[in-house]
Amino acid sequence: MTSRTICIAQEGPANALALNKDNSQVVIAGRNVFKIFTLLEDKFEEACNLRVGKNLNLNFSCNDVAWNLNDDHILATAATNGAVVVWNLNKPSRSKQEHVFMDHKRTVNKVSFHMTEPMWLISGSQDGTMKCFDMRTKEAAKTFYSNTESVRDVQFCPQQPYTFAAVSENGHVQQWDMRKPDRYFQHFTAHSGPIFACDWHPEATWLATASRDKTIKVWDLAGKPSCDYTIHTIASVGRIKWRPQKKYHIASCALVVDCSINVWDIRRPYIPFASFNEHKDVPTGVAWRGNPQSFLSTSRDCTLYHHVFEDATRPASKANPQSVALDLKGDVAYACKVKYEPATTARQLSNIMRGMRTPVTNDDTFCMASSVTHRFAMSIRQLPWFTMAAESYLLSGNLNDICDHNARIADYFGKKNLGKVWQILKNLHADPLELLRKMSPTVAKEDVANVSNIVQGGAKNSGMEQSNASKQSSHEHDAKSLQGENPAGAASGGDDETETENEAPENQTVAGPSTNSTTILPRRPLLSDIPSTSKGDFIFGETEYEPVSLDHPNERQIVMRMEDDEWTKELQKEAFPLRHEIKDRSPPPEQFPNHPPDLGEESASVIVEDQPRLVVPHPPKPQSIDFTPVIMQTLEHHAALRDVQTTVSILIALGEKRKNLRIPLALQEHWIMEYLDMLGKFKLWHIATQIIQLSWIPSISQLNQQSTLIHVCCATCTRPLQRSAWLCDHCHTSEHALCSVCNQVVRGIYVWCQGCSHGGHINHMKEWFNSNRRCPAGCGHRCEYT
Repeated sequence: MTSRTICIAQEGPANALALNKDNSQVVIAGRNVFKIFTLLEDKFEEACNLRVGKNLNLNFSCNDVAWNLNDDHILATAATNGAVVVWNLNKPSRSKQEHVFMDHKRTVNKVSFHMTEPMWLISGSQDGTMKCFDMRTKEAAKTFYSNTESVRDVQFCPQQPYTFAAVSENGHVQQWDMRKPDRYFQHFTAHSGPIFACDWHPEATWLATASRDKTIKVWDLAGKPSCDYTIHTIASVGRIKWRPQKKYHIASCALVVDCSINVWDIRRPYIPFASFNEHKDVPTGVAWRGNPQSFLSTSRDCTLYHHVFEDATRPASKANPQSVALDLKGDVAYACKVKYEPATTARQLSNIMRGMRTPVTNDDTFCMASSVTHRFAMSIRQLPWFTMAAESYLLSGNLNDICDHNARIADYFGKKNLGKVWQILKNLHADPLELLRKMSPTVAKEDVANVSNIVQGGAKNSGMEQSNASKQSSHEHDAKSLQGENPAGAASGGDDETETENEAPENQTVAGPSTNSTTILPRRPLLSDIPSTSKGDFIFGETEYEPVSLDHPNERQIVMRMEDDEWTKELQKEAFPLRHEIKDRSPPPEQFPNHPPDLGEESASVIVEDQPRLVVPHPPKPQSIDFTPVIMQTLEHHAALRDVQTTVSILIALGEKRKNLRIPLALQEHWIMEYLDMLGKFKLWHIATQIIQLSWIPSISQLNQQSTLIHVCCATCTRPLQRSAWLCDHCHTSEHALCSVCNQVVRGIYVWCQGCSHGGHINHMKEWFNSNRRCPAGCGHRCEYT
């Protein structure tokens, strides 16, 4: 037996290999290669080349090869043309071909000899049948119909001589009794994709299956099939083989992508126990040499390797023993590394005593690491908020309605800051003129309630100018609030420039707005008291007048309002008599912000016949402020706080306005995918579907189109349904659409068993399985309703 890794190159890739009963010779077979090698101490020696002769036809193109476990001179190959070929190495002629079975109609995928009966050979084909050949009669003794598209692998059970298992293209596993070829006695769905290989455990009643869905599953078939272990790989698995004398170890090689041969400990399914990386292309076959320390493999890179377990790499020794986990309750568990100590063997200990470097551990113990786990409990109040916000937030429609609704939701659950964010977002995207109209009545109402609009030094704006200033101040306050700042004076009652005083009768003593002292208000000014240079709302005449000085640090001027009935009476009595009674009084000019047109930059005059000149100030146009950087900083701020719910909700609510945001599309996709992942952890599938539907990123909006195909079979002939989900192309029946309880056509939600394919109305099936375990169709299958 060789004690090191050796290799030999071939003229073509091999598809399979097999060992003889004493593990001294190996045969490799492929499309252009069919040879037997003898295993020597340090090399391979070619013993026989079976691909000889003048008539090299498709019988020599092999998909699989098997060596008889009792007669060392008998071989069998599965050909791509549907032939099963038996080879006799004891034939004296140059050609060793013994017999050709042409019973299959399509490619043969697998051949396998019985462990104790040397004359029994079973095959599985692409035509969906399995045939048992008796080499003494030179014909197919029995045919087994799987009613599937193709049979990928077939293996005899070592514990039950008359039982064999077959795996199919549709992900099903069938168990057959050789004595009852008319129907399988056990059938179950093992994988969501095609199963490429299976292997019985040599000691236990375990069947391992390998599939395209990148998993290896170990099934206990002692009773009802149960999946005891599942190994997750990085690629589709093409070959598997249990490791001898190691109950929990199994070797596998991928069908694509991965060129390594991995040995797994099924109790540690997320990282290989050992890995062999000698091949440069995908391996196609694995065979153990009767002991757990060496095995052979072949690959598409045209090489044959003999591997020694001591040369394996241990991926677990290079893994970082640190991890983090989050449960549905919100608790976070964190495992951090303490130290790493590989198991030390006696040989390594002696090397350490001699001062030698410790080699990599090669024993059969999994690499262990010491770590300590910390658990962090998340605040309980945060979890209901996430769920309620996800279910209650409005994400589509008018932006103002969305912001108002979401702000109310946030305020209701005590999230005042988030409520302010939504309100400010609404203000930042509101129409400036609309916002101005909404704010102007408020200013006018305050002016009526107060004595006057107090302005400093006659330079303050009035009426509409004050409304513009209020809007500008409101936008600046909103921008600072979005960035988490507290504008100066926001918590106080205002400053001296913006405060107003209550109206008081002539020479009445009132309290000052900013001091504890009292102020004596002068009499109400008359029309003749109004200066011509006033900046008030209206200007009548050109009479010189000095402003009235109040006992206050800032001199203030009183602005007359036409709504004051008492002032109007004074105007009528002192200024001029009216020619006639004005019955239909026109509204004040401030109610018509768009008229009169073409008023000039500062003011425009409207002259009425026999009436004083009316000067109406024209408000300056609101300045356009770009708040895009503020919104971008807000989104990034909440994303940095791991509040992707708010970030994604704002992005979706903005609609077409999000195009102005200079945020990379990849970053937006990352935020949405993270939010979808959180929704999945809380099982909010309907909210996740809504987010996907509202997404503007193609890679996310297409998520609903993936993994939506369900493979079903006909309940009558068990053939897979190809074109239609309600009509079988093979038997042309639609009985599988009938309810197994009421025998009526199901119109609505249909539930079925993946084991026997029978089903019916969901309510009928639920009532049936409350008191029964067998299928209501009477097929005898033990269905499981979950």
